[in-house]
Amino acid sequence: MTRIGHGFDAHRLVPDRPLIIGGVTLPFAHGLLGHSDADVLTHAICDALLGAAGAGDLGRHFPDTDPSLAGISSLEILRRVHALLSADGWTVGNVDATVIAQAPRLVPHIPAMVNNLAACLKVGSAAINVKATTTEGLGFTGEGLGIAAHAVALIHSR
Repeated sequence: MTRIGHGFDAHRLVPDRPLIIGGVTLPFAHGLLGHSDADVLTHAICDALLGAAGAGDLGRHFPDTDPSLAGISSLEILRRVHALLSADGWTVGNVDATVIAQAPRLVPHIPAMVNNLAACLKVGSAAINVKATTTEGLGFTGEGLGIAAHAVALIHSR
């Protein structure tokens, strides 16, 4: 059986936090606000994978009310999502994701993001596609107030 899932995440940009996207810490004056490291790309991918498996969403498995998850790396969350899916007999086929940010420029960092995500999901880097776009100054991302990400994931039963 093959299934597809969609994920979306958005976080507000704030001072005094590192900006982490796809497990890469980017040089930028602001970071994303959240209970974990607030990595929007990785969160969107987690939700896409969980959705494909019919396993709810990120908040169900990793609630922001759990103090043990404060500051946790989203790559660790992705590893745990992968373990959950594997235990239920699923393998990852591919992931396609888009990060929506007016700034910073993400393209130079995408190869490192892809490698991080592929390692967590135990797939080759060719199975992970990450794109970046702006909104031409429109909306909260265009105004530099936050960053968002969409992801789709294909999974297969073993």
